[in-house]
Amino acid sequence: MAALTAYWEQRLENPRFLERLHTNTCVDGRYLACPMEEYLGLDTFGKTNEAWRQSAQELGEQAVSGALTHSGLDKSLLGSFTFMSITGICSPSVDALLVNRMNLPRTIKRVPVFGLGCVGGAAGIARAADYVKAYPDQVALLLSVELCSLTLQRDDLSVANLISSGLFGDGAAAVLVAGAAVQSDGPEIVATRSSFYPDTERVMGWDVSETGFKIVLSPEVPDVVTKNLRRDVDGFLGDHGLTRADIGCWIFHTGGPKILRATQDALGVGQEAIQVSWDCLRRTGNLSSSSVLFVLEEVFKNRRPAAGTWSLLGAMGPAFCSELLLLRW
Repeated sequence: MAALTAYWEQRLENPRFLERLHTNTCVDGRYLACPMEEYLGLDTFGKTNEAWRQSAQELGEQAVSGALTHSGLDKSLLGSFTFMSITGICSPSVDALLVNRMNLPRTIKRVPVFGLGCVGGAAGIARAADYVKAYPDQVALLLSVELCSLTLQRDDLSVANLISSGLFGDGAAAVLVAGAAVQSDGPEIVATRSSFYPDTERVMGWDVSETGFKIVLSPEVPDVVTKNLRRDVDGFLGDHGLTRADIGCWIFHTGGPKILRATQDALGVGQEAIQVSWDCLRRTGNLSSSSVLFVLEEVFKNRRPAAGTWSLLGAMGPAFCSELLLLRW
């Protein structure tokens, strides 16, 4: 985003302010949906949303194909398809476009979801787990595509927008949740928990304007995490006869540096306990609903716990709310 950075620096009284904000995000690199030279030409909501629609299909197909190949599961087993995004809209929705594009089962139940943001990856897995309880011989597909670079508001010099330009990146991830009658090698989803925090709708989200999605990002986010997460986790684990000491692997949404530190404080753990989240933040930035799925993939492929290990997967996002999943490897 060098061109956009240069564009903003010409309009800021103190150009080094932007550099300082970006440094503080602890993001070393990000992926972008479009070539950098194309972004300045995307000067209307219609243009950026069309770029999102095209890229979401391409990245979504790659993610779903990769998940099917890696799992060894056949697409004929797919009974449910949840599509998660907060960075663009279209109708027919992307899941419908991919059913045609990938020749997925005609009987598949589609659930396009908009609005959950950063909590969406965890929520999507939880809802998929609910589905396969009813249909244990099927597989539920979750696809998250978040192209945050296509939401940046070029004329918005607010701190929230400038931070977002350095923190959020683009990515897509797919997860397959298999019913009990389908053989798979992933962790068991033992239980899930949703927690809604009343009257916190201005903590994070979008203001939808003529130019697209304008970020709402309150400095209160870390405080909300600190205030609520420990209570939620302890109550959830307690219902299953567990404590935080029983958890051998934490899988949390990358958020940002302040959110990850607040998560550590709430859980009473050091940075090493959620190092995988820190590593994913540095490598790809915050990918909204896709973030926790990237962390899960890193654990799955490169840092897989021993069999029998308890794990907690979690994310928080707009509303404000949290989603927690108790896993056993």
